[in-house]
Amino acid sequence: MRSKNPAVMEKIRSFVDMHYREHHTVPSVRTVAEATGVARATVQRYLTAMEESSVIRKCATGYFSAPIVGSIRCGDPESEQEQVEEYVSLPESIFGKGGCYLLRAQGDSMTDAGIEEGDLLVIRMQQDARVGDIVVALDQEQQNTLKRYGGRSKETGKFRLEYMNEERYPGEVIEVPEFTVQGVVRHIIKSL
Repeated sequence: MRSKNPAVMEKIRSFVDMHYREHHTVPSVRTVAEATGVARATVQRYLTAMEESSVIRKCATGYFSAPIVGSIRCGDPESEQEQVEEYVSLPESIFGKGGCYLLRAQGDSMTDAGIEEGDLLVIRMQQDARVGDIVVALDQEQQNTLKRYGGRSKETGKFRLEYMNEERYPGEVIEVPEFTVQGVVRHIIKSL
């Protein structure tokens, strides 16, 4: 870690620790900056350095911070820019250790997989998938969608991305010559 002012680092670490104990969430950069009187850009640099050197993890044992990075279409692919809305604290005992991000589901093409409009999807960051996995797929046109990975078609040689709503989209499949797996759905968080 590049040399940082120990007093500023401790001020930021103490506030993050206190906020985490009280709210079970990691505070935003803005919240830390306002509470400590340190400029946002400086807070961001310190938080990044502290996370890389595991200083922050020590104050949040048993939980990890995952960003909500927007929404994903459960239908036709569309361009979507990733933008962190907020960070949420997830317990490791349920969700495993880090390496995740969250997306809000949009659309109805995945209801047979239990995914409905507005659900929060916990996505494990990985670049490979098995047949049957629900994947965040980025196609060759840089558009993404949420679909079940159906493997490679024997007839066309293309990769199959399958809809999971037989009532509304019976047998519908997207076939693409190539795509990138941006992650695999591991959990669905629903509102009741």
